[in-house]
Amino acid sequence: MNRVFIAFGSNIGDRYETVSKAFELIEKNDMKIIKKSEIYETEPYGYKEQPPFINGVILVETELTCRETLERLLDIEKKLGRERIIRWGPRTIDLDIIFFNDDIYSEEDLKVPHPDMHNREFVLKPLCDIDPDYVHPIINKSVRELYAMLKEK
Repeated sequence: MNRVFIAFGSNIGDRYETVSKAFELIEKNDMKIIKKSEIYETEPYGYKEQPPFINGVILVETELTCRETLERLLDIEKKLGRERIIRWGPRTIDLDIIFFNDDIYSEEDLKVPHPDMHNREFVLKPLCDIDPDYVHPIINKSVRELYAMLKEK
């Protein structure tokens, strides 16, 4: 069984309803949600001229491969109205694989662990809710340590 940490975010429409629908679709796509972080309202990252986000992280278990998980998440985003117009722009839903077991993928369209997660408070803080002792397989620091380092910057 694969353990996958998935970050979620939304800043268009009924954000909480969209996240709830995303969770339902995740469960219907062969991923069992094991843990959910708190949901945090956050300022936009990158492109600032947009409404605030709600963000969090879930832990799922699945028999799917990393590639299959990515494909299912992209399909869920599309079903929930995600349009990719502006990088880091507004979105109905964003679903990103943060960790897939301790595996490392470096393909053009599949990078795991997420290459910028250690710079994002809106990912690290909810990860700390779920598993603060999880160790990043490349950086070799726990989520708690990465969050503390980011807060020091």
